[in-house]
Amino acid sequence: MPRIPVRRSGLYLGVVAEHAAAKHGATPLTLDHDLDVLPGTGRELTVGQLAEHVDDMAARLWAAGVRPGAHVAIHKTSNFDIYILASGASRIGAVPVMLSPALPGDSVAALLGRLKRPYLVTDVAKLDGSLADFPLAELTERVVLAAGHREGAVSLTALAGAPRQKPVFNDPDRPALMTHTSGTTGLPKLVVHSARTLRGRFRPQNRLAALIRKRETVAVHVSFVHSRMFLAMAVLLPRAMPVVIMEDGDPEKTAELFARTRPGFLETHPNSFLEWEEIADDPRRPFANVKYFSSTFDAIHPGTMDRLLKASERRAPLFFQIYGQSECGPLVGRGYTRRNAHKANGRCLGYAMPGITKFRLVGREGKRPSRANPGYIDVYTPGRAVTYYGEKERFEKQAIGTWWRGMDIGYRSKWGCLHLLDREVDHIPGVHSTLEVEDAVLAKLPELTELVLVPGPGQEPVPVVSTRKDVPLDPERWRAAAADYPQLAAPVQLPLSELPRTATMKVQRIELARRLQEQT
Repeated sequence: MPRIPVRRSGLYLGVVAEHAAAKHGATPLTLDHDLDVLPGTGRELTVGQLAEHVDDMAARLWAAGVRPGAHVAIHKTSNFDIYILASGASRIGAVPVMLSPALPGDSVAALLGRLKRPYLVTDVAKLDGSLADFPLAELTERVVLAAGHREGAVSLTALAGAPRQKPVFNDPDRPALMTHTSGTTGLPKLVVHSARTLRGRFRPQNRLAALIRKRETVAVHVSFVHSRMFLAMAVLLPRAMPVVIMEDGDPEKTAELFARTRPGFLETHPNSFLEWEEIADDPRRPFANVKYFSSTFDAIHPGTMDRLLKASERRAPLFFQIYGQSECGPLVGRGYTRRNAHKANGRCLGYAMPGITKFRLVGREGKRPSRANPGYIDVYTPGRAVTYYGEKERFEKQAIGTWWRGMDIGYRSKWGCLHLLDREVDHIPGVHSTLEVEDAVLAKLPELTELVLVPGPGQEPVPVVSTRKDVPLDPERWRAAAADYPQLAAPVQLPLSELPRTATMKVQRIELARRLQEQT
């Protein structure tokens, strides 16, 4: 197996499991669900079996007609087989295009049209559900079913036993993977990664993993279509870390799973950690063995970090907060302990990673960046994506030389810490920082599982809240907690399940504001 193209020029996803299996094939992988594409394989795998499954899927996709350079859009019910299918496509030199299971059918159809007749890997549930009203025969080269059968579609089940293929290593600067932006502001953009930029994302994540001196079981609950999933596996598998791969983040099921597997390292979205606060005191002690918590998508509320750290029974547990973007991967971060998490500033994202990432603040409207006048946050990283597929001009508006302007606004503290105040598009007149207000009020109301400020019909800041078990919000407790923010409108309470979310559990603020305005 060639070593240079994998280790120096780029990260090739199709051989990650195979290379790890060569040294650590017996390392266990535990799933909380069954694989759709490989029924009967069970929920306990090894890295060696994972490598075999990736090779098998590569062979079946080749038999279905997929060839190097082809776009393979993967849009199916949430399942770890999404990772296996994407890795199989990558192994034969195709470009996996990851479309979230949560995307509505019209968005999927629009993105398929942009891709100009890709192969579509999906399932019967999607064909009969969100994709039922769209002309897939016109939008795709071929529809490939991960499970089940349907007239006019190729079934991967029927291709079992297809001849195995040698791995293909494309030029490291050619497209190797497409993911999409979070979709918080409309139709998602298709973010193009190359093997070289994936390698750039691997470096800071591998550095974080190097801090783990003892072999720990790692539980991962992140979107299977997100680039983070692929990088997490690339970092963990070669280190022989047992991995627990989660599809369902329901707190009760999580407590049961962690009580059985006793992970020492947890990684998930900030919103999932917030939901898991309710099981911090569970008698099954689900977090007792956790030494490291890692949140790699957005800033996390200090109260959440504090509560989970206190639920650990390990000596000196750490909570890593990593800030990143779809286009760039991880950018800045810092760690918290039991001693300082409770008094952390929730807007402080941390520091650049020496020798890998950098950031700068650029003034808006001619004003020097400060807390009162936050500037644009520009970042530099070798993991910056190549382009937006089919929207090159849109990408280049934010690509300023080697810097990337993600349209977040913030400032640098006197200690050099990057503080994020808002996304520019989410700014509400009269509110210095929606995120800052949310942090402050959430810290006073532990019964909340979510709090989001969105603009009302008159641009007034409307708090949308969700509570644990949907218990009615206590008006008196709310008034006391929000007393420092008289500009806030009356809160609107919604069940957590009714909040529109992205694949990484972020609330789609613009969509939420639109829905609220339709109801008035």
